[in-house]
Amino acid sequence: MATKLTLEALEVLDAIDRKGSFAAAAAALYRVPSAVTYTVRKLEQDLGVSLFQREGRRSLLTPAGRVLLDQGRDLLDAAQRLVETTRQVSRGWESRINIAVDSILPFEVIYPHLEAFYRLQTGVEINLYEEVLGGTWDAIGEGRADLLLGAPEPPPNTRGLRYCRLAEAEWVFAVAARHPLTSVGRALAEADLQAYRAVIVRDSSRRAPPLTRRVFDQQAVLRVATIEQKIEAQRRGLGVGFLPRHRIAGQLRRGELVVVPLGRETESTPLHLVWKSNNKGNGLSWFVENIRRRGLKL
Repeated sequence: MATKLTLEALEVLDAIDRKGSFAAAAAALYRVPSAVTYTVRKLEQDLGVSLFQREGRRSLLTPAGRVLLDQGRDLLDAAQRLVETTRQVSRGWESRINIAVDSILPFEVIYPHLEAFYRLQTGVEINLYEEVLGGTWDAIGEGRADLLLGAPEPPPNTRGLRYCRLAEAEWVFAVAARHPLTSVGRALAEADLQAYRAVIVRDSSRRAPPLTRRVFDQQAVLRVATIEQKIEAQRRGLGVGFLPRHRIAGQLRRGELVVVPLGRETESTPLHLVWKSNNKGNGLSWFVENIRRRGLKL
């Protein structure tokens, strides 16, 4: 059954409510009063309800009319946003861009780029969220993200994607300041670590096999959702593990965490900017160019 409610009718109700009378609403809408009256009477007939009541010279909404207009204004706002989005897309700007930031990076790294982008006043909606390990590549592969910041090593299949290396994260083995491992007095072997709980971050992949890194065999584990949670857990002595040095500079400086040497070299992780090659939108192009030009300072 076709709807009996139109945006035109809602605009008439809105004008009457704001102006207080049918005549004033007609003037605001550049219509003759009879056209406004006809629109209201037709809507009342179609819906089977009374929408206005007279009080002196003013036309006031009935309770049913108030409900209709209050929710109808949401429809009017949505229609206006749709019009603006359509015009925006026609000029080459996306309606929205989803940006995933790997947990290895603090969210602060994206904010300067957002500040510069918002100054353009494009109207593009930006959605930011966090991913972990393989979850970053999974996010863009499954369409949840248009742009990745801080993605680790690329998977075997990167068809349809472009990427570039922005920086490299150094990993160090860190424990709480009073942890027993700080007093061993030599480089630690794997056997020294097995007795202590490892704090690991859960991979946020939804489809790809989850990744788990830098965990020794036969260790008990505490699983957390983000690097930030892992840092806090290790600071409190709840476990041990590798942490990116750039994320714990403050804790190291204050002596809350201590780097202990291992009997083998620790690894580093390349951090990539990744985007979809078939997305030619102005917004995504701006972010790629701006981030590549300014780089990533850890």
